[in-house]
Amino acid sequence: MSKDNMKKVISLLLVLMIFSASGVLAEKCNLQASIINQDPYPALQGDYVKVVFQLDGIANPDCGRVEFELVNKYPISFDLPEQAKVTVDSGTYQKDFSSFLIAPFKVRVDPNALDGDNPIEVKYKYSGNDAYETKQFDLNVKDTRADFEIHVQNYNPTTKIITLEILNIGKSDIEALTVEVPEQDNVEIKGSNINIVGDLDSNEYTTADFEGTPKEGELNVKITYTDSINERRTVLKNVYFNPDYFKGRVADQKSSNTGLYITILIIGGAIGYYFYRRHKKKKAKEMHAHRH
Repeated sequence: MSKDNMKKVISLLLVLMIFSASGVLAEKCNLQASIINQDPYPALQGDYVKVVFQLDGIANPDCGRVEFELVNKYPISFDLPEQAKVTVDSGTYQKDFSSFLIAPFKVRVDPNALDGDNPIEVKYKYSGNDAYETKQFDLNVKDTRADFEIHVQNYNPTTKIITLEILNIGKSDIEALTVEVPEQDNVEIKGSNINIVGDLDSNEYTTADFEGTPKEGELNVKITYTDSINERRTVLKNVYFNPDYFKGRVADQKSSNTGLYITILIIGGAIGYYFYRRHKKKKAKEMHAHRH
């Protein structure tokens, strides 16, 4: 082989070695994150949940110092911010000779986290790499909040009693339900403006009575309850009141007639008793005079 050909072969080998070395260096630290457990599943709003991640690739000592962090943002939060990060030196001699990192985190779920899967994010990096790699996972959450439909079931103009009907359309049973009619222009409440109802299961309804004089239009109602994780929550609702719906009802007329009949009977009985007593006294006097 000529010297020129020999130089070409050597140059080609050097180029291949350089490219090969570059490829090895580019792939020398390959970190892969995954989620392996969530306890409890699903998590509850406002409660704690333990989330466990696995980071593969730390067996390679070329990764140097590895940082792994669960990002502290909605729908989770840490009691202490420093609990969000785990730092480890790579190499199989670390962490009981494991070839991967197990990173458990205890976090609190936001009380207003949505029902179902909520995205959470981790980020990690290794020595010599200033930029973090990020990855999203799903945290499954159960919505413990209730929601309500509310209607004006009845209004009696004679007694001024407003009856509100409240239906729990949420997925969860609730406790210590109170219904409040706050001060407002459209209704003047007499007596207590808060009605303590008690427990109300999902898809069940209850009623609350108030004495007042409502005007046509929107009535503001404040509903407060305790959910399944003992969180006290408040919901504001509007209900439309139309007085025409409650005028001239047969049920009210019957009730009015019944009340009239009862009043007549009471008055008639009182009058009859008066004349009976009067007649009895008069007769007693006559008998007394006759004896003398």
